Amino acid sequence: MGSLTALGLVLLILMMIVGGKQGITSFLSMVVNFGILFFSIVLIAFHLPPIAVTLVASIILLSITIFWSSASDNASATAFQASVIILIVLVLIIIPVEYWARVGGFGLEDSEELEGLSLYVGISFTKIAVSTAILSSLGAIAEAAIAIASGLDEIVTQHPKIRSKQLFSDGIVIGRQIIGTAVNTLFFGFFGSSMGLFIWFYGLHYSLGSILNDKVFAAELIAIVISLIGVVLTIPGTTLIMSYKLKRLQDKEKSTID
Repeated sequence: MGSLTALGLVLLILMMIVGGKQGITSFLSMVVNFGILFFSIVLIAFHLPPIAVTLVASIILLSITIFWSSASDNASATAFQASVIILIVLVLIIIPVEYWARVGGFGLEDSEELEGLSLYVGISFTKIAVSTAILSSLGAIAEAAIAIASGLDEIVTQHPKIRSKQLFSDGIVIGRQIIGTAVNTLFFGFFGSSMGLFIWFYGLHYSLGSILNDKVFAAELIAIVISLIGVVLTIPGTTLIMSYKLKRLQDKEKSTID
């Protein structure tokens, strides 16, 4: 048994013990998402449009992640709608930023590993960078959307007569409580995954300007900043959709009574 298989079994056992049936569902959703990502890579390798493939895969990944969660139907539907809207907004940001930054492809730090290999793969590395940035933001968007939607749905369940304006204010309060954790999670993940790169920079005495203009560093940093923007936009977006749904429901009930 390999170390990866052993870790996977430990994770499955712990998720079963702690999460029960929902833990098993979450583990299966992770496996299915991995399969979708792998299939997307295969499609891109066969020269299908990378951005188009990524967008279709992203919507499927969001639907699986959100609807396979333990949230209620109303919260899941709201979270999915908000996530798709924020995804579209992020795509409109990512595409010009990636083309402007020109961080697609490999950096100087990859030259030794790539020595003797052909880089002519027939696919635009800039489009691959766009796809990478889109996929990197999905987890943060889905997590924030589910957290906000579930919290607001519980408030509506306990206080069905609450006004939509008050619900929006409560959603912003909830968002402010989770945004710090989300930001730190992305921040620590960025530094943890780039630790070897930082040691490289220090060992070779890179200046601050050289680090900020390094292609590998800039690509990672752009993906993290895009994810942070997605989290920040998800909070008011999810809250607004939930408040709008509540207002429509209350107006419908009022018209029925009248």
